[in-house]
Amino acid sequence: MPEPRRSTIDAGEVERFSALAAEWWNPNGKFRPLHKFNPVRLAYIRDQVAARFGRDPRAARPFEGLRFLDIGCGGGLLCEPMARLGAEVVGADASATNIEVAKLHAAEGGVSVDYRATTAEDLADAGETFDVILNMEVVEHVADIDLFVAKCGHMVRPGGIMFVATINRTLKALGLAIIGAEYVLRWLPRGTHQFGKLVRPEELEKALGGAGLTIIDRTGVIYHPLADRWQRSKDMDVNYMVLAEKASV
Repeated sequence: MPEPRRSTIDAGEVERFSALAAEWWNPNGKFRPLHKFNPVRLAYIRDQVAARFGRDPRAARPFEGLRFLDIGCGGGLLCEPMARLGAEVVGADASATNIEVAKLHAAEGGVSVDYRATTAEDLADAGETFDVILNMEVVEHVADIDLFVAKCGHMVRPGGIMFVATINRTLKALGLAIIGAEYVLRWLPRGTHQFGKLVRPEELEKALGGAGLTIIDRTGVIYHPLADRWQRSKDMDVNYMVLAEKASV
């Protein structure tokens, strides 16, 4: 009897985010933290992609001719800005409910995004490839991080890049990102994050290396309560982002 196919999907996580799908585009709703987080993510992506591919970040559509994948795209909070910057965007999520919400919002705004209810392994096995992969706040929710990163890495074209954003597995992150954000401030629904599934930078680097990718930049992201905004920082004890490249042939 053949062995069952390995999967990156955690059914409980998919169910949890599907139940919140209608909240994706409400800036004051359950995903308010992501809306607050988006400006710093978008600026980092814009500047790094422009530098990598020799584009002017101030241009109206600097990503023309580049193919993006936003894996675990949710309601499309990153897909739509990337499409408006000129990229050809595939938004993929294991939750069909999330994808339907994303499709509806993109249609209402006249934004062209190729949304698909699918997984990283199915996309990779179908031979899909991309110049840029956005892997943002996903790795801490998958069932098999090494398989997930390997499948994503397989889809990065030679010379291409992948962004990964996640939460470090530290006591500081437990206090701020889980107890503080979910139980005290109620920024996120309780149970959104599980401490044991948070990912340390060295674990992520090992997974990326196994996928043929090399980290070329890393940054922490911290919240300033007085300014009510997120900004980049050298502190990677809680939220952090890395940029990894695949060598050109």
